[in-house]
Amino acid sequence: MKVYKDNNQSNGESYLVSRQTKPDDTVINVNGIKIGGKEIVIIAGPCAVESRKQLLETAKVVYSGGANILRGGAFKPRTSPYSFQGLGEEGLKYLSEARNETGLPIVTEVMDTRKMELVCKYTDIIQIGSRSMHNFPLLKEAGKCNKPVLFKRGLMGTIDEYLLAAEYILNEGNNQVILCERGIRTFETSTRNTLDLSAIPILKRRTHLPVIVDPSHATGHNWIVPAMAKAAIAAGADGIMIEVHHKPLDALSDGPQSLYPDNFAQLVKDVEKIAIAVGRSIYHNIQSPA
Repeated sequence: MKVYKDNNQSNGESYLVSRQTKPDDTVINVNGIKIGGKEIVIIAGPCAVESRKQLLETAKVVYSGGANILRGGAFKPRTSPYSFQGLGEEGLKYLSEARNETGLPIVTEVMDTRKMELVCKYTDIIQIGSRSMHNFPLLKEAGKCNKPVLFKRGLMGTIDEYLLAAEYILNEGNNQVILCERGIRTFETSTRNTLDLSAIPILKRRTHLPVIVDPSHATGHNWIVPAMAKAAIAAGADGIMIEVHHKPLDALSDGPQSLYPDNFAQLVKDVEKIAIAVGRSIYHNIQSPA
């Protein structure tokens, strides 16, 4: 179904992602956590699931620090084929156990259409990573899965290209899409990527979908993550996605951009102040971890 004419599109097509198609904000309910509403959502956890002990320990510290959703990669897309690639289904089982221990919903990435059914079996939110933004068969499969999709912007994707890619998911019948700005590639080398903060108000203006920000991948340095996380909330983001590791120096993936537990807990407190300043609040966990 195409019912919206986007004034930014010269071909006059109508798009399901557009605010003109759906003027009201889409709010996605994940086990009682509403993404896209007035309350800011905090997603946190390690880049990769490395072991049962590592994940359960990190899950408990992010819960205690104020996270509402646990992230962790069971299948890891890495630049080098010799880098740690994740634990696969074993990692998914550890994530499921961590959910049982803490009560936190989980989000993890799927990279292959052949693994979609397996990942959907375990996770509460499917993540489509930046490297897969233009993997149209994967996007279509995500659109057929009855799970929310956290969809990251690609390294070189324009906002128009990003929204059109999201359209592939919605066009298959799944309107539970969470957009995620995670930095784009520019000439600047001081950070891993360049966080496009301007994308937040642009996306909020053009689409009804929730928008969150991943300052960990955007910057690549844990010391700058808090500043960019707070800036993202001030700019209108509906949530943040933060990498946390109980021992970042020992991490098998993205240790330099991972926060220590104490730094994460402080960040959540600071983010709450920004949220209040812009007329919002953050979710406070009400259940107790096992």
